[in-house]
Amino acid sequence: MSAVDQQKILAPHGRRRTSHAGGGLFKTLSFGIALACLLPMVAVAIAALTGGLDTVTHLAETVLPRYLGATVYLVALVAVGTFAIGVGAAWMVTMTRFPGVRLFEMLLVLPLAFPAYVLAYAYTYILDHPGIVQSTLRDMTGWGPRDYWFPEVRSLPGAALMLILVLYPYVYLLARAAFLQQSAGAFLAARALGKTSLEAFWRVSLPMARPAIATGVLLAIMETVADFGTVSYFGVQTFATGIYTSWFSLGDRTGAAQLALCLLAFSLMLSVGERISRGKARYHQAGKQHAKMPPAELSGPRMIAAWILCGLPVLLGFVLPVVILFSMGMESEQNLMSRRYVQFIQNSLTLAGTAAVITVTAAVCLGIYQRLRPGRTSAWASYAARLGYAVPGGVIAVGLMVPFAAFDNALDAWMRATFDIRTGLLVTGSIWLLVAAYMVRFLSAALGAYEGGQATVHSNMDAAARSLGQTPLGMLRRVHLPLLTPSLLTALLIVFVDVMKELPATLIMRPFNYDTLAVQAYRLASDERLEGAAVPSLVIVAMGLIPVILICRQVGRR
Repeated sequence: MSAVDQQKILAPHGRRRTSHAGGGLFKTLSFGIALACLLPMVAVAIAALTGGLDTVTHLAETVLPRYLGATVYLVALVAVGTFAIGVGAAWMVTMTRFPGVRLFEMLLVLPLAFPAYVLAYAYTYILDHPGIVQSTLRDMTGWGPRDYWFPEVRSLPGAALMLILVLYPYVYLLARAAFLQQSAGAFLAARALGKTSLEAFWRVSLPMARPAIATGVLLAIMETVADFGTVSYFGVQTFATGIYTSWFSLGDRTGAAQLALCLLAFSLMLSVGERISRGKARYHQAGKQHAKMPPAELSGPRMIAAWILCGLPVLLGFVLPVVILFSMGMESEQNLMSRRYVQFIQNSLTLAGTAAVITVTAAVCLGIYQRLRPGRTSAWASYAARLGYAVPGGVIAVGLMVPFAAFDNALDAWMRATFDIRTGLLVTGSIWLLVAAYMVRFLSAALGAYEGGQATVHSNMDAAARSLGQTPLGMLRRVHLPLLTPSLLTALLIVFVDVMKELPATLIMRPFNYDTLAVQAYRLASDERLEGAAVPSLVIVAMGLIPVILICRQVGRR
């Protein structure tokens, strides 16, 4: 045997290298995680398809057309609104210069800290009939309640506006990054061919940024489809509200499963449709990346228009709601230091912290397995794990509750028949099943953050660690994790805040008498105690500001 062959097999100290030690563990864990992410979707499909045609026929004749129409209309409004605001603001701060542009670059991200349902509570407080806006209007004009028309905030367009104001930063961030990476060559060539700036933007810059913009709009659409708090509070009947009503109000689990299957199919259809529409199109940079186009200097009316375009989303999506919530909270009788609220905060932090650690651990297992064994198998596991983000929280909740409730009931029946012992709901009523739902829902976000950092670790570091006798587990512990600490912290923070804001899965799956800040805010708002709902809402927003501030710092560094 040659010296080279011996060097491939033996570590520097003469020990046989265990090239597969640890690799099998990551493979097993990755497949287990992928199957856990697929379980809710498979369970929903089985429960819906075995529920009989009577329920399907009844749903199709009664509520299904209404749910479908409202969901499609809401999605269309949010898609158009987030596209217009996100792309327009991104183009203004990237390709123009006016006083305050660098500040607007960061401020435009702030509405991302708000859950849409919190924004709905704030605007209902001031725009509803007894609110300050209409009350002031009646006092100034002397009109009665039937003497004037005022837009109804509790409506489908109102819900769409709330969602647009908090979701446009998805489009803004990705569009801004795409515009920054574009070269000036193609745009200037279009101008040289006689196109105006608007025509060059529409026919050159916008198509080149299409993949990033489409991703941002798709993220906004997925959040819209999954939203429950806003549409429920505004009385808009979508698939998300229909699932909750069927499960709790009507006690029809078969109907809830069939509605969940419809929503799942709708969500996956949107995701697949965007990929198909893109087809085999490829986008390449025209010219060198450093050949940047000089920004246009704005002054006079154009500068004022830029201020309005960039300032209005920040004002309506962050500044005004914060002021409203603070004024509401000051008028409420809720005490954050009371025993009840301390318990709400503790429950929220426990769920969010546990879910963040488990979800990021799962993301690390998937990421390291794909790095160790690149190929179709690892790619399939990663793709299956990412599907959860396209699945609304209500669908995941139903998909986990149905099989585990059947398991608990079967186990309880067997224990009573065999040992005369009642086991009750061991899994269904536990925190761990709720944490599993969070993991399935937000694993894609954690995996994206981890893989973004993992891409900066050169493969030569892996080879050096393996040549020194490190197993895959040792390489992960001694090389990857120390280098990827910032990415891991980012992933933990993203999942933590997402769990704090999550409402539908928490409402359906939480253990008895185990309420969180989001549940408390929803309950108070449902009872029309909006001043009280402002207090837990402010805590949720404060938590959401943490990752948004980090994003603002990254944006500020260009």
